Amino acid sequence: MATASAPLLRPTITTTTTTTTATTSVTHQSLYLSSKILFPTFPSKNHRPITKLHVSSPTNKPITTTTSKKPKEETIFFDGGAHYGDLVANLLLGFTLLWLPLTLAAVSRAFYLRYRFTNLRVTVISGLTGQDRSDFSYKVIKDVQVVPRFIGEWGDIVITLKDGTKVDLRSVPKFREIAKYCLSMAEEPVVLKETAPKGF
Repeated sequence: MATASAPLLRPTITTTTTTTTATTSVTHQSLYLSSKILFPTFPSKNHRPITKLHVSSPTNKPITTTTSKKPKEETIFFDGGAHYGDLVANLLLGFTLLWLPLTLAAVSRAFYLRYRFTNLRVTVISGLTGQDRSDFSYKVIKDVQVVPRFIGEWGDIVITLKDGTKVDLRSVPKFREIAKYCLSMAEEPVVLKETAPKGF
């Protein structure tokens, strides 16, 4: 009886093992399927290395650089009015009725007249508020004359332009230096002409 019951038990154990194995495999498959449904896997993107391209201009085209030409700066050589000695001398002589018109002219020159000599032009400013203004370039100067006044402390500068216009600058301080500067800035070489000293 004992020998007959032993073979009967073996298939049962084998069947159970097979069933357990089948159940385990089914469980693993169901877990695998559920994990794929809950957490889907996406195809991974291929990350290519980034390459930088340096593009240069073609060598057959000339490189043009635009440089803005700066205008020439204007520098002042002299800026002032008539010499103060002209005003003082004419005020002293103005007590005589004969000299009174010249005294009034000297007063108007002292207060309402200015001369400006720069490296670009000559400017004469006159009038109560300086509204009367005349400018001319050194290129149009044809002739320069100086007339010393008193004992040569101040003087007149007479500039003749190429069109025949004469510009009379009265009672200019440092008149010789200014006249020489005008000659040096003129386009054509001009000889300075000086006359003998005259009055006031």
